[in-house]
Amino acid sequence: MTYDPAKAPDPRAWLEMDEQERMAAVREHHERSGARAPSLQGHVIVHTIVESQLADGHAAALRAVRRLVEGGLDRHEAVHAVGSVLSRHLFQTMQGETPFDTAAYDGHLDELTASAWRSGAAGSD
Repeated sequence: MTYDPAKAPDPRAWLEMDEQERMAAVREHHERSGARAPSLQGHVIVHTIVESQLADGHAAALRAVRRLVEGGLDRHEAVHAVGSVLSRHLFQTMQGETPFDTAAYDGHLDELTASAWRSGAAGSD
């Protein structure tokens, strides 16, 4: 599968691939595009998780991406914005601060706006 974050992958095809195949497709896109990230592997993992949530019908993620695109972000930026919220929740969990709280994550996704993402305020309390 050739991954293009500007277009939603076919949910069935995406979910039929195993995690390694999904991550390889995301990595290949970012390497092809010359994208830079402090941690390409971390970026690929978060991107893959968000795409998997969207393909799986995670309601809050779907609402957030739709709202962000309607607010003027392109789909790739919207995936990054959702990923920023996911990253914050994963970081808190990995630091032992709290178990992953799906309700809190969904609540933060529901608060996420394109203007907050553009201003750099997305993903912070």
